[in-house]
Amino acid sequence: MTDVDIAIVGAGAAGLAAAGEVAASGRSGLLLEARDRLGGRGWTIPSPVGPLDLGCEWLHSADRNPLVARFEALGLTIDRTPPPWANIADNPAFDREERAAFGAAFQALDERLAAAAEDGGPDRPASQLMLPGDPWNPLLNAFSAFYNGAEFDQVSLHDYAAYDDSEVDWRLAEGYGAGLARLAPALPTRLSTPVTTIRHDGPRLVLETPQGAISARAAIVCVPTAILASGALRFFPELPDKLDAAAGLPLGLADKVFLQVDEPEAFQPESQLFGDPRRTATGAYHLLPLHRPVIEVFLGGAHARSLEGEGPGAAAAFAIDELVGLYGSGLRSRVHVLAETAWAADPFAGGSYSHALPGRAGDRARLATPVDDRIFFAGEACSPDAFSTAHGAWLTGVEAGRAAVAAVG
Repeated sequence: MTDVDIAIVGAGAAGLAAAGEVAASGRSGLLLEARDRLGGRGWTIPSPVGPLDLGCEWLHSADRNPLVARFEALGLTIDRTPPPWANIADNPAFDREERAAFGAAFQALDERLAAAAEDGGPDRPASQLMLPGDPWNPLLNAFSAFYNGAEFDQVSLHDYAAYDDSEVDWRLAEGYGAGLARLAPALPTRLSTPVTTIRHDGPRLVLETPQGAISARAAIVCVPTAILASGALRFFPELPDKLDAAAGLPLGLADKVFLQVDEPEAFQPESQLFGDPRRTATGAYHLLPLHRPVIEVFLGGAHARSLEGEGPGAAAAFAIDELVGLYGSGLRSRVHVLAETAWAADPFAGGSYSHALPGRAGDRARLATPVDDRIFFAGEACSPDAFSTAHGAWLTGVEAGRAAVAAVG
């Protein structure tokens, strides 16, 4: 049996940050990752048009995001082009007057949500603050599907309002996932090694894996809530409070399709459009990101789950059909599928990023609370105000890593 002071379970942003703290402390540690790669839900792949981020992509709150300086120190390229959602492309199905009307409806809803959260009342579904019969409700729910991974009826009012963002959004030209992998510390790491059980019924923890057991004085658990809630990672004795908290913080779904496009000059670079602004089951299309000949498609919530259920290729087919409806049948022969994600079907994720169900905003703090000062938890779902982001996960990993180091003395 391998013996270490601290074992870290999961090598996404939180696990990499925690591993860095353990490595810097001089304590013995081991980083265990179920996948055959680092980065977790940060995943960059090569393509003929440049790196593609299949998972996290944007350095949110970039003016205070701790990863920006770390990436720059590695010589990576920070692209400061404003995000496309601030530049809605001209679209005959969504003219300027309609775009202005939607913008006003969105701002009014956002203000109602903030005011309702501040008044100290009970938590409830964010959808209760939507105006009945508002013609923009379908598109507002589509926004929630992209932003939260779920429609507003599945989103806690108080949790939604707790998210704190500076609205400065940058990108890493080499890819966010590639950047995270470059941050791996000098700590022993085992890939393709899922932890199936953490036993805490003895003086030392025992982490069971298909490749053998690891004995540790402390463990830092950095896996998605879907993995905890499903029992894919078990505890013995059981930790029902942790499983319940994880169930209250399910992973929403945001899938992507990447299309290479011929004759890119026909599109407005770094702009965005909606396929059908009168439906929730629509896509958001980022045109020519980083001025590359690509259309990046975002699909969220129940619609994305439905497309995943139809099997590989369904999301790309839907996206191409929507684009043909906007640009004409000639476009069909000018776009070529580069990649398509299916994060709900990913056995080591089970979704994209967490949202609190109505009435469950307090579950983030419950999930993050250590057990017996020797089992610590980190990840985006543990962040009180930067959940759903890689930097939020990173910050919780730093905190958990320091706490574990202190606990082992």
